[in-house]
Amino acid sequence: MNLAVVVFVATALTGWWVPTAGATQPDETAGLDRLLDLYVRDGFVYYAALKFERASLDRYIGSVTEEPAGFKEWSPNVKVAFWLNVYNALVLRTIVDHYPIQGNSSNYPSASIRQVPGAFDRREHRVVGRTLTLDGIEQTVLPEFQDPRLYLVLGRGAIGSGRLRSEAYAANKLNEQLTAVVKEFATTPRHITLDRLGQEVQVSPIFGWREAEFVAAYATRGWTESGRTPIERAVLTFIAPVLFPSERNFLTENTFRLRYQEFDWRLNDLTGGRP
Repeated sequence: MNLAVVVFVATALTGWWVPTAGATQPDETAGLDRLLDLYVRDGFVYYAALKFERASLDRYIGSVTEEPAGFKEWSPNVKVAFWLNVYNALVLRTIVDHYPIQGNSSNYPSASIRQVPGAFDRREHRVVGRTLTLDGIEQTVLPEFQDPRLYLVLGRGAIGSGRLRSEAYAANKLNEQLTAVVKEFATTPRHITLDRLGQEVQVSPIFGWREAEFVAAYATRGWTESGRTPIERAVLTFIAPVLFPSERNFLTENTFRLRYQEFDWRLNDLTGGRP
């Protein structure tokens, strides 16, 4: 595998659409921004404090129930930032509505958001005049933007998710924020691990959950002569540009096995210390 191919795919960091003119971040998002800055640290959340002082969260979610004027004319960046913020806020509300979570399902940790019945697939929310579940936002709204980086941004209330930022997403710096997400995700062991001795690359199952989107965006942009499957080519193309040179050299040897890690559904709760 030629290292030049890896360099060629550096566009994985920048996406394939750029900020466009249009409406700016809705004013209501300022409250969410302050809330995230106050209660989120390095992706972990002070849920006990947030539950006690949830007024800003409820106000923000209440502000997005109906379609804003001119919503259909918003630029792609404004819409993306809006939907990412809405998703993350709804996850926070789902958790604080049931916090402290104490479930009995043996399939997930006792305090996991997965212990909340139907948290992702049945619990409905009113957003811009539509009734949507969290899965509905991920599966029917976000795909229209054709940017797989968005799936790494979703704060699923779990340690295995991409880091929940201590700020809201904003249209005027969206690409910068998404670029940071990719770099952090690809260089965090709980998401991507390169095991040179074991000749193995372990990656987050999020890539598999959204396989079609990652394949469509990245599978033909690198590793095309490697003999790898489409999703493997997509993952390698996606992560290679932000790795250290020695790590890229390991990949270009093309002798490793790629497999999915187990997703860590433990709650990203900072109350009382990290899990």
